[in-house]
Amino acid sequence: MKKRYRLYIDESGDHTYSALDFSSKRYLGIIGCFIESGYYRQNFQPEFEKLKQKYFPHSPDEPVIFHRSEIIEKRSSFWRLRDSETEKNFNQDLLNFFKNSNYSVIIVVIDKKSHVERYKESAFHPYHYCLSALLERYCGFLNIYNAEGDVLAERRGGKEDMQLKEAYKRVYESGTNQRDPSFFQKVLTSKEIKIKPKSANIAGLQLSDLLAHPCKNEVLLENKKITEKEWKSEKFGREICECVEVKYNRHIFNGKIKGYGKVFLG
Repeated sequence: MKKRYRLYIDESGDHTYSALDFSSKRYLGIIGCFIESGYYRQNFQPEFEKLKQKYFPHSPDEPVIFHRSEIIEKRSSFWRLRDSETEKNFNQDLLNFFKNSNYSVIIVVIDKKSHVERYKESAFHPYHYCLSALLERYCGFLNIYNAEGDVLAERRGGKEDMQLKEAYKRVYESGTNQRDPSFFQKVLTSKEIKIKPKSANIAGLQLSDLLAHPCKNEVLLENKKITEKEWKSEKFGREICECVEVKYNRHIFNGKIKGYGKVFLG
């Protein structure tokens, strides 16, 4: 039987073409973490919940959901991290989870300012452009390894969800400039992208949420869009990226990550 995977996607940054002179608005990163379904069910999700219960005891009826901004600000369920020793131990256990779990990562980052200046009125929707590049790499993996899979994203809002569904459907039915429709239809098990709310407590989406920002910034550093000084200020983000480096999708023969696991659209 073919192995089955699911791609969990999240974003870091703004998906509009407004205020592009500000670094916080200029770059958008779309991350996809894909995990084999059997492993996810038997190992990944249970271990993820075990980590939560260790530091944030809760009833399964009222799940704790990891969200990067709330963890950093130590809000809501994460007030326990205000204790420095607890925070230190949690950070180390989280890094160990990132390092020891089996998953693969693709991060696509776009410089929206460069893109819109180059293509003017013909510029692609940033999120949809990144999604197409992400699906090309994910389906490339599935095709090479004779596997199949689907895609799950977090709910973003009525209009945005409809646009996301249309963008996915367009790739599935019409392909991209680089790949024809059969490339996607051969390996994707669904004609539609799946969309779930944050409250659904999906471990794969929470993984993507935690990795999106640091992985985006690492790509920006490698493409000289942020400075070493800016990168050094994100100590824990750098530690996360060190754990994730071996998880990136890569060329099957030469192990190349650039263009496969890390994609920069300048």
